[in-house]
Amino acid sequence: MPVEFISAVNVNPSNEVNRLGLTAVDLPFFRRYARTLDEYGFDYTLVPYGSPGHDPFTVAAALTQHTERVRPIVALRPNTMFPTVAAKQLATLDQLSGGRAVVHFIAGGDDHEQAREGDRLPKEQRYARQAEYIDILRRVWTSTTPFDHAGTYYSFEDFVSLVRPVNGTIPVSVGGSSADAYRVGGALGDIFGLWGEPLRETREQIDAVYEQARLAGRTDRPRIWVTFRPIIAETEELAWEKAHRTLGVLTRTAGAAAQFLRRKGLPPANVGSQRLLAAAERGEVHDRALWTAPAKATNAGGASTALVGTPETVAAAILDYIDLGADLISIRGYDNYNDLVDYGRYVLPLIRQELAHREATGRRGEVVSLDAGLDQRELVAVGATGASA
Repeated sequence: MPVEFISAVNVNPSNEVNRLGLTAVDLPFFRRYARTLDEYGFDYTLVPYGSPGHDPFTVAAALTQHTERVRPIVALRPNTMFPTVAAKQLATLDQLSGGRAVVHFIAGGDDHEQAREGDRLPKEQRYARQAEYIDILRRVWTSTTPFDHAGTYYSFEDFVSLVRPVNGTIPVSVGGSSADAYRVGGALGDIFGLWGEPLRETREQIDAVYEQARLAGRTDRPRIWVTFRPIIAETEELAWEKAHRTLGVLTRTAGAAAQFLRRKGLPPANVGSQRLLAAAERGEVHDRALWTAPAKATNAGGASTALVGTPETVAAAILDYIDLGADLISIRGYDNYNDLVDYGRYVLPLIRQELAHREATGRRGEVVSLDAGLDQRELVAVGATGASA
């Protein structure tokens, strides 16, 4: 399948850089943001979930009515909705969007956040519940006669849904960095989501997911989704100056909502955040352009590692991950709307042109140079000096 690109929904102009602190939906902004996703060639957009936030199903449905091609990925925590209800809601969204719905499962990495909505299962059981949930969804989408289910976490009798996905099923994404996540996602996921780690560690994670798919007896493997927060500018020096300005804002405050979710100052409970912080301890810059300082500044409360440089450098860095096996690339900025436009204008076309050139000629690096280029560690110092001047 072709390499595809993911963004994330914003319902108003607030972001981690401008710190506007808005919470309500800004309809004109939301419509413009949705249409921009379409116009600049994004294939998917994540509709996130958090206990204090907007309902992702409603936001996803609204987004599909202002777009023609971009596919909403609805983040779903199993504790928030009974699986038969979720199956119907997703199938309804799929019909309303002409077959564009995708669901991304969040087992829940933080006991405190889960308890905010009454979920007190330990983490291992949350993954077991997620596996049962996915099996139920797929049976609801395919069964034409009523059926019973008596499982560990869910039971019901005589259920059948008349609401069918457009293409017979809906892609299921699973994310995480723990052994349980690899096991459930490798066995059951159409897509497996990772946060942006150094290349070596990313390769190890991909191999772990693929091994679980093999052990589950699958003849296929999940598509790999990797997430970054790119920071780009016209030159390497300007990009690093911009990166350090962004870091200054993140260090001062990440906003009340983020602090609410993250409980800033406490060590993160989820393995993904722990891995990002471990990478940050090993070094601020990894490989071609992976910058871990934002993860450290935010206690790795989410996908927070950046790719820093010119569009050519960032495109080359993304191609490194594509060469590892990632074929779904999530890029969302800290200045969401403006970064979305910049990625669509300057980064996505470069990557797509390089991949098309490779396919046509069998030659690599002629559209996007894969040479190492400038020493990124020197540019970290340049950026820090520029930011403090």
